[in-house]
Amino acid sequence: MLKTWLAQPVCFPVLLLLLSCGILLPAAAAEAINFAEIKKQALFASAVYRSEEDIRELAESYEYRLDLYQTIPDSRITFFLATNDSIRTHLISVRGTSNVENAMVDIALKLLPDEKTGARLHQGFSYAAKQVYAQVKPLLKQDYKVQFTGHSLGGAVALILAMYLDADRLDIEQVITFGQPKVTNLAGANSIAHLNIVRVVTPTDLVPLLPPFDPLDLGNLDIYWHAGKEVILLKDDRYAVLEAADSMLRAAQFILQPLTEENLKNHYMAPYLDLIELKTRSARRVIMRNSFHLFGNDLAVISSPGLRSEAYRSARA
Repeated sequence: MLKTWLAQPVCFPVLLLLLSCGILLPAAAAEAINFAEIKKQALFASAVYRSEEDIRELAESYEYRLDLYQTIPDSRITFFLATNDSIRTHLISVRGTSNVENAMVDIALKLLPDEKTGARLHQGFSYAAKQVYAQVKPLLKQDYKVQFTGHSLGGAVALILAMYLDADRLDIEQVITFGQPKVTNLAGANSIAHLNIVRVVTPTDLVPLLPPFDPLDLGNLDIYWHAGKEVILLKDDRYAVLEAADSMLRAAQFILQPLTEENLKNHYMAPYLDLIELKTRSARRVIMRNSFHLFGNDLAVISSPGLRSEAYRSARA
């Protein structure tokens, strides 16, 4: 398999591009992650799995008004829209699937051109996003900021919804998702590089790595590609941040790993909320570097000065 890949000349320049994009800043110079805001968005992403009354109570605790709570019968997508008039902000949260195994199968679909954004998007996610778009667009105020959140497939729909509203020239303040799979290709990800996108993941959650990235696909510019920053929730108060090729290469080591109960457990919102809560008290960024070589790919967590380094596999949440 390795010989087949090396026999493709187009792979080398693409690989060099990937590796050049994967340089990480030292932890001390890196921008801090706002875990208080991530916790807020995680609570809204989790609330959409509960009752309308629970959602309303949470929204009001943050001085938001619940404007719309709905499940679309066709796609069975559940979402809500909340508004805080004092800070002139809309918040949209989209629920993920209740069946993780089906979610992993459903996302392995071809990318198709999308007329509204000009990007190539996952067909199923974009179909659901269009349905949510039709419901929320008439309720949004042009001079308000819009925030988006969602878990699992809900995060994927939320991101595409943000792309649609960005095309309408609304003020997209942020997109914060949890365990979100990929929705577009490299060109599509580059087209939304101006958006503030944060993807929060746990190290052994497989869903954010899907569809999987295989180094054999390096010559194919139409492969699925993630957008925005990837915030990896490590043990205790530690976290790492990856972007672009580093984020994609992290997925390569999982290609041959079988699905386990640990993978499923680490996809649910409960472990996300627990790890985020720890980091709202004290957050310590560590550097996670890809060590790419022709005979495999490995990741290491490199601790901040004065702290020992440890292997990535021992840093699992």
